[in-house]
Amino acid sequence: MPQNKIPRVALYLQDAHPIREGMEYAQYAEKRGFEAVWQAESRLVRDAIVPMAAYAAVTETIKIGSGVINNWTRNIGLLAATYLTLDDLAPDRIICGIGAWWDPLAKNVGIDRRKPLTAMRETVEVMKKLLALENVTYHGEFHHVDGIELDVVHGRREPRNVPIMIGATGPKMMALTGEISDGAVLNYCVPPEYNDVAMEQLEKGARQAGRSLDEIDRPQLIVCSVHEDRAEAIRGAKMLLTQYLAQQPHIAKASGVGPDVVKQIQSILGWPATKEQIKEAMVYVPDDLVLRITATGTPAEVIDQVQEYVDRGATCPILYPLGDVKLMIDTFATK
Repeated sequence: MPQNKIPRVALYLQDAHPIREGMEYAQYAEKRGFEAVWQAESRLVRDAIVPMAAYAAVTETIKIGSGVINNWTRNIGLLAATYLTLDDLAPDRIICGIGAWWDPLAKNVGIDRRKPLTAMRETVEVMKKLLALENVTYHGEFHHVDGIELDVVHGRREPRNVPIMIGATGPKMMALTGEISDGAVLNYCVPPEYNDVAMEQLEKGARQAGRSLDEIDRPQLIVCSVHEDRAEAIRGAKMLLTQYLAQQPHIAKASGVGPDVVKQIQSILGWPATKEQIKEAMVYVPDDLVLRITATGTPAEVIDQVQEYVDRGATCPILYPLGDVKLMIDTFATK
């Protein structure tokens, strides 16, 4: 096994495994020195909160993050109470990763994502005040609260240390992240050079708040397909990319994928996409694209590819395992 020299690494889990299996992976990642485990919440398949609580209940030191929930579908009071509850379960180990969601899914469930920057700013401002156990009155465009506070009758009556990290992709949201959040959850399925512009925007926003880029944590989601057989690793990554490029066009745009490729894939995939449709459409995803926007290959190759993202500003790779999860954890183990 090649030696990993990246000091901070985290695990990303979505819906590919039963939750109890994910609990075992969280325990194994903790044992092997991983800093955090992040639970996805994207498609209409699995919410992040229940798995986060499950991971927190069976671990002792690893941090637990949402990667990421959206700021549209939970009332702000409930949102703050949810993270306070998670912090009760795992004090000082919970991270709130939050993003602006994406269309067409948001639109299809009746959410009008208008003024996403304003909506995110208001959410973060109110959330921080509530988690600080302040009494909050706030009248914005999206949030209206009058004299509310988290009603802690039993438990720790003290401000909670729950970092709020924005899952930003576009340049304007990235700049806002640098201004108002504790960190950025940088997106996956982008080439390493995407981070150059992201760092510029984060620094621009940080200056607005009198901060430096170094004060903003920058974990990054990275698709990681590890296999001793390089061709098999590429095949596994290609199946995932086929689905994401069709269903999340903002990721396709950020990754530099041409609209013709996306249209070809979208013409085949339904919603939700079937495995047969994905296999039919994946022929349109070239190998060089897979290798450009993911960490895919043998253990030694994926370490080098992840290092490129770190070299360009990511502070903690959040590795999305395809295939053998424990092989990926062992590849990047820090102990």
